[in-house]
Formats: sequence, structure tokens, C-alpha cells
Amino acid sequence: MPRFLLALCLLIALPVSAATKVLVTTNLGDFTIQLNDEKAPVTSKNFLRYVEEGNYNGTIFHRVIPGFMAQGGGFDKEMNKRPTHAPIKNEASNGLKNDTATVAMARTQNPNSATNQFFINYKDNSFLNAAGNNPGYAVFGKVIKGFSVIQDMAKIPTGSDRTTGMQDVPQQPIIIESMKVIK
Repeated sequence: MPRFLLALCLLIALPVSAATKVLVTTNLGDFTIQLNDEKAPVTSKNFLRYVEEGNYNGTIFHRVIPGFMAQGGGFDKEMNKRPTHAPIKNEASNGLKNDTATVAMARTQNPNSATNQFFINYKDNSFLNAAGNNPGYAVFGKVIKGFSVIQDMAKIPTGSDRTTGMQDVPQQPIIIESMKVIK
């Protein structure tokens, strides 16, 4: 068999790697996040570590701002902060944009401070993208199924949490019951 045919046969036989998908089950319904392992490898690996450890199970979406974003992953329904691993490098310059239905890492003023909290954009939020002196917020995935669940979160009234003083906290807890990697 000529070499080029052998090489072609081997290339065809190689498995195509599919993007990692995570099924998120909440008390409002399910949605699926597709990770961009290629453009956000550090962030995707970090997120998957928390998923596989079960760290997100029982956490809430603790900050929901209609027309902006829904943030979760860091607190349980009693507003106790979940333990985290070391912060990761900010990958906001990866070319992915904070567009509608994308998932990005929450962080402090320090660009390299993201741990377990993430947010889902309700609309295109270009001001969150890396540009010039703005380090941006690292997008690492997108909600590909069940975005209506995220939209339903915005219908729940929010207020200030009495114990933490945190604003935009849903008055009815939006609980992440489980997260699991799916094929």
C-alpha cells in the first residue's frame, strides 16, 4: 500500500475529540454547558475539577442581574462560602467573547484570582472582554441547551442578603443540585 494511502487511512481512523459537555441540574430545570477546552484549557480544567469533585453540588446562583448575568458556584443556600483551590491564570485573551449564553469565570479585581465562581451572560457584555488595559473575564464555555432555565432565573425577585450584605441575591434559592460530565 502506498505511504500516502496508509497515512490517509491512519488519519481517518483517529478519533475526533468532542468538546466536553457538562449537564447542570438545578431546582428550576436542566441546562448543558459545552466547554471550549481548546481556547480555554486552564479554565476548563479548573471548572471540571470542581465538577468532578462534586464541589458545585448544593451551591446556588447567588447573584442574578436580569439583562446582565447570573453568577453561581461559590456559596451554599445558607450563604456559606465553599472551599476553593488555588486561583488560576486569567485566559480572557483567548479570543472568546462574553456574548449571550457564554459562561465565564468570576474573579476579584486581581485578574488571576478566579477559583470556583462562574457566571452566565444574559446578553452580549463586550465591556467584560479583554481589551487594552482591561484584563477581561475569561469565557470558557457556552450554554448550548436549556438557556430558558437561565432566563427563568432572571424572573425571580432579588434583594440584599441579611447576613452577607450581598446584593442581587434571589429571594427563592436557585440550587445547583448536581453537575456531571456527559458524552
